Amino acid sequence: MNNELSRKEINDVKVILNELIPLTEEAMGKFRSARNWGFFDILGGGFLTDLIKHAKLSSARDIMSRINTLLGALQRELKDIVIPTDFNMDSAMFATFADFVFDGFLADVYMQSKIMSSLNQVEELHRRLLILDDKMNQLLARC
Repeated sequence: MNNELSRKEINDVKVILNELIPLTEEAMGKFRSARNWGFFDILGGGFLTDLIKHAKLSSARDIMSRINTLLGALQRELKDIVIPTDFNMDSAMFATFADFVFDGFLADVYMQSKIMSSLNQVEELHRRLLILDDKMNQLLARC
């Protein structure tokens, strides 16, 4: 493989990473905001708090859909490197339903655990993407 082809492949990966990394940061922000509203909800927030929290989660879900698409493209570019491509938000429809209908401490705590799990997954993905980006920068410097 010549250096030009190698450089092009690295640049293709960099283009995807340059879109993915800010999206993961945006998703983390939405999940953190939902987490904060979730804490308020646990302390007795109510219906309006649920609406705001779930609006944040809906935004996060939209971002995660874009992230999943880009992860698939990244995986195709990297071919030999395994990257988990299913970082969907860990939130079942029943959990959302229960959070509104059975609005109480247990439903709120359950929903909060789902938010925290999703936030942890996105943070891990972000960390891995930063490491991959650093490796790509090192490879570019050698070309």
